[in-house]
Amino acid sequence: MKKQIIGNCPVCEDLLHVTELKCESCDTKIQGEFYLSKFSYLSKEHLYFIEVFIKNKGNIKSIEKELNISYPTVKKNLDDVISALGYDTGSNRMEVLKQLEDGEITPEVAAELLKK
Repeated sequence: MKKQIIGNCPVCEDLLHVTELKCESCDTKIQGEFYLSKFSYLSKEHLYFIEVFIKNKGNIKSIEKELNISYPTVKKNLDDVISALGYDTGSNRMEVLKQLEDGEITPEVAAELLKK
């Protein structure tokens, strides 16, 4: 029985690396250190969300309906997947703007933070 590959260690949760590849047809084995794609490190929930997102061509209304969740929940799930893939969701930008609006930081500090 074939099993789905996992991307994180079940003990310490660190990233796993593939060390052997095998051809099912001729039994050839290749050993080395191979890295998995970013998607291999996603949770089952994230992968399912991506599948639904792609199937619905990114249409938020269709995703809401299929998953029976609200618009904010769809956006949160999308932000979670984006973050899990290692990308910035822009939420930091919103935090900086909120701090600026509330007078917690100066315009100069905000400009520096937004450059990063």
